[in-house]
Amino acid sequence: MEYVNLGRSGLKVSRICLGMMTYGTPAWREWVLDEDQSRPIIRRALEMGINFFDTADVYSLGVSEEVTGRALRDFSRRDEVVLATKVYFAIGQGPNGRGLSRKHIMDAIDGSLQRLGTDYVDLYQIHRWDNETPIEETMEALHDVVKAGKARYIGASSMYAWQFAKAQIAADAHGWTRFVSMQNHYNLIYREEEREMIPFCVDQGVGIIPWSPLARGFLAGTRSRETKGETLRAQTDTYAHSMYYRDNDYEVVERLIELAERRPDAKPAQLALAWLMHRPGITAPIIGASKMGHLEDAVAAAEMKLSDEEMRLLEEVYQPHPILGHS
Repeated sequence: MEYVNLGRSGLKVSRICLGMMTYGTPAWREWVLDEDQSRPIIRRALEMGINFFDTADVYSLGVSEEVTGRALRDFSRRDEVVLATKVYFAIGQGPNGRGLSRKHIMDAIDGSLQRLGTDYVDLYQIHRWDNETPIEETMEALHDVVKAGKARYIGASSMYAWQFAKAQIAADAHGWTRFVSMQNHYNLIYREEEREMIPFCVDQGVGIIPWSPLARGFLAGTRSRETKGETLRAQTDTYAHSMYYRDNDYEVVERLIELAERRPDAKPAQLALAWLMHRPGITAPIIGASKMGHLEDAVAAAEMKLSDEEMRLLEEVYQPHPILGHS
């Protein structure tokens, strides 16, 4: 496994990040694996050299953090893993139970640390932009979380580039902690981030850790225009159904399948991940793994080389999309 710096920070992370939304309780989403099903996959990820794990307080309404914390305590040393979580969405009741106010951030970090069973997280991220809270309030609160030793670094997730720039400017103006990473929606089907966010991150030295690098499984090449897929997640993931499954999305997948037929050493999912990891500024895609084979595919993709011609073949059928994933 290769390890690289997260942006311009000194933090070393594996080229693959394991997304923990898949693990928790199926009471939250039908396709989520319970703890007993999750632990062998998490353990195998560690054995394969993955040291970067990303969860959020909203995943399984806190159960994902509990499962993640127990597994990492049992299978690794705390100082050997990079543990990330996120704040924004509601997991409790009341008007202050969500967003990026100082009150909610301070309550949320303590709740996450308790569920994770740790004194600190390595990366604390805002899950979305909060239109109802001044960014100065948010950035000062995150700075105080860092200074209190509850987080080592801070990051952000899907938003407009001007919003991300505004946050960084606020931090610089007041001497507060800057974001070191951007967790954005980016894959072979959805490439709108190439217009502004990714060039901004590359220019500013911000690490890019895309979510949904396989378009929630759509880029695995197992779905047709007639069916949304055979797996439970493919059939019940309404969020994915709202973002993908356009005619042009299938054309992209057909190119993946065409290239896979030329390269018997590669599966469509591996090629999609390899393409992403060849793109400028990408630190580590966040993969979801509900089967051991998903880990194997991701690690193989990290070592795969694509030619300029192969990159062009995959990219040339892309058509612009509306903004997806900011809410």
